[in-house]
Amino acid sequence: MSLSSAHQRPAKDQADSTEQPPPGDAPEEAVAEPAPEDAAEAAGPEAAPAPDDGPEAEQAHDEDPAEPAPAEPQPAEPEPTEPEPTDPAPDPAEPAPTAKNALARWRERHPGVTRALSWSLTALAAVLVLFAFLMPERLPQLTASRFARVPAEPILLAALLLVLPPRPRRVVAVVSGVLLGLLVLLDCVNMGFYQTLERPFHPLFDWPLFSDGLSFLKDSAGEATAYGALAGALLAVLVLLVLMPLAIVRLVTVMLRHPSVARRGTLVAGVVWMTCATLGIQVSGLNLAAKDAGQRVRSQVGMVQQGLADRKVFAEKVANDPFAKVPPDRLLSGLRGKDVIFTFIESYGRGAVEDPAMAPSVDAVLRDGTRQLADAGFSARSGWLTSPVTGGGSWLAHTTFLSGLWVQDQQRYRYVSSSDRMTLTSAFKRTGDFRTVGMMPGVTRAWPEGKFFGLDHIHDSRSMSYQGPKFSWSPVPDQYTLSAFERLEHGKASNQPMMSEIILTSSHNPWAPIPRMIDWDRVGDGSVYDAVKKEGKDPKEVWKDPKQVRQEYGNAIQYSLKSLVEFVTKYGNENTVLVFLGDHQPVSTVVGVDASRDVPIAIVAHDPKVLDQVSGWGWSDGLQPEHDAPVWRMDSFRDRFLNAFSAPRP
Repeated sequence: MSLSSAHQRPAKDQADSTEQPPPGDAPEEAVAEPAPEDAAEAAGPEAAPAPDDGPEAEQAHDEDPAEPAPAEPQPAEPEPTEPEPTDPAPDPAEPAPTAKNALARWRERHPGVTRALSWSLTALAAVLVLFAFLMPERLPQLTASRFARVPAEPILLAALLLVLPPRPRRVVAVVSGVLLGLLVLLDCVNMGFYQTLERPFHPLFDWPLFSDGLSFLKDSAGEATAYGALAGALLAVLVLLVLMPLAIVRLVTVMLRHPSVARRGTLVAGVVWMTCATLGIQVSGLNLAAKDAGQRVRSQVGMVQQGLADRKVFAEKVANDPFAKVPPDRLLSGLRGKDVIFTFIESYGRGAVEDPAMAPSVDAVLRDGTRQLADAGFSARSGWLTSPVTGGGSWLAHTTFLSGLWVQDQQRYRYVSSSDRMTLTSAFKRTGDFRTVGMMPGVTRAWPEGKFFGLDHIHDSRSMSYQGPKFSWSPVPDQYTLSAFERLEHGKASNQPMMSEIILTSSHNPWAPIPRMIDWDRVGDGSVYDAVKKEGKDPKEVWKDPKQVRQEYGNAIQYSLKSLVEFVTKYGNENTVLVFLGDHQPVSTVVGVDASRDVPIAIVAHDPKVLDQVSGWGWSDGLQPEHDAPVWRMDSFRDRFLNAFSAPRP
């Protein structure tokens, strides 16, 4: 036992537990310990003997009237013995070296570096927090001037933390850090949504789109890249949700070290913000007094509230169908005996027809297609529709077009697809005179919504007998889809006319590699496309240059249009009626952030009587709509089409 630990025990306990050694047995050298004065101060007056302790000293103590005589005489303090070298007793005054102690010693030896690191961490924490409060929702808004402003939210948070008691203060600091981290994550997600879909992320309905996004990455960039991106995103989420609370806690700690400075600074910042807000001072067109974070939170809350309220409003629209009670014999009477084909061309938007970067080559294909159709005895009319979506969400556009309802989000899609609302395609089935068929190359698993669309039989990517490669996202080239349609349905002899819905997917993002047209007799089972794909471009290389992305998008649209025109001229007949349109505009990388949501639509028919029934629409002649051709909302087409081709109501 060391000397210091012995001094910390009561004298009586020492007398009971230790024998008094003979005077001559005391060791000449004691274990190194603090000076006697320090030991006496540490142990207290009872355990601190005077230097002349002995019998005479005890007698002097007995005769001292200031000190009461002890009940029992106390033996003299034993001399310390040297501890066993093999079993040293722990010394609480000298703890074992640890990493924490080593860091503390390093700080003591390098005070200048320690101060510099401390201030650097504090500055980084402040920058991170201010960046989070001022972060925009759109990537083009990520400019330096946006961060040269005074946000209101951190001023209010600092004022609150300065007046809270310690325990609530810690809780508020951590919780606010987590919430701020979540807000930054939401801003990053919104940036991605605005870049691709030109709308913010909806916290109620858009969660399934993350799975779709991962599937798109796997199809277009490979599984390794997709899962690597997923792992990186999850790691970034974890790091952000840890760093943001730590940053706020550090700033709070600094404020508490200098409370008067923190209070004055918070007051000054508040006065500056109020002054800038009152005077309307701006920097680069932005208010210097910012409250972006609060506005973003209110926007998300409002979106959730609107989404919850929209269900009831939309339910009333679904139930209000002017054609629900029209007798079947009156529905589509103007198309009886015709084979009607509705075809959606992926990402075929106004930009493909009018953007100078793509329009010349696409317009040449449309003009040449109009001429080829005319040579085969077909005529065409074209116009514009405004899609509810842009950049993606094809199924929402399809549902809008066919149901006659504005379906811009997942909630509306789920609701209407589970209802008995009559769609344009199910109207043909309701007549009892048409067989209804769907060609869905983009469907790779069960698709129960097919029943809602009134399709008797659906051919998806698994049932088309395609033996060729995928072209990025598109599982089947458009020419093969149309060839399979001819082989499986259209080319078969039948006494019943057919209504078909065909989705062409080769013009789906990322537009590389793109198939090329081959002789229809060589299509076969699709294995010929192995060599075609090898000729194509790598999507990762294409997307390094926005100019090249636009060029390849235009090439993809040309391929889809050529496939469709050649199919009609080769396999169409006097009963063929084709309605084809785009589902939405491509992503903003191609058409810019301010592009419209218009898509071209055309009706092609061999029988002049068919187009006579839509002569009052004011559409342009040919496949290419004029710039000033009528523009309708996409959800209005169903009722216009049914009115045009159904018998007048009595």
